[in-house]
Amino acid sequence: QVQLEESGGGLVQPGGSLRLSCAASGSIFSINVMGWYRQAPGKQRELVVTATKDGSTNYADSVKGRFTVSRDNAKNTVYLQMNSLRFEDTAVYYCYLRTKPGIFSRWSEYWGQGTQVTVSS
Repeated sequence: QVQLEESGGGLVQPGGSLRLSCAASGSIFSINVMGWYRQAPGKQRELVVTATKDGSTNYADSVKGRFTVSRDNAKNTVYLQMNSLRFEDTAVYYCYLRTKPGIFSRWSEYWGQGTQVTVSS
């Protein structure tokens, strides 16, 4: 099993910044991808960004140039630096991890409990 512990959400004004953190613990294999999804009220959960151990990233177009993901592989921790926040970034942000023991194995996926980010003036 894997546990994901998030922190860093809160209330911020438009144009402001927040940094989210997510620490993973448990049975994490060397092949893993970590990242963030978000879900706004009345909408489906959507990708924000994912990052592999070797640094490959996949950003949603809506956050490119404003959000930056980083990882500390030694600590199994992923960070999301969010700058130039907009009203439409308001959502619950979920930490995400998928991992597998070998290249031909099936992925196991895990989610954090979510942290609220509210952009409001």
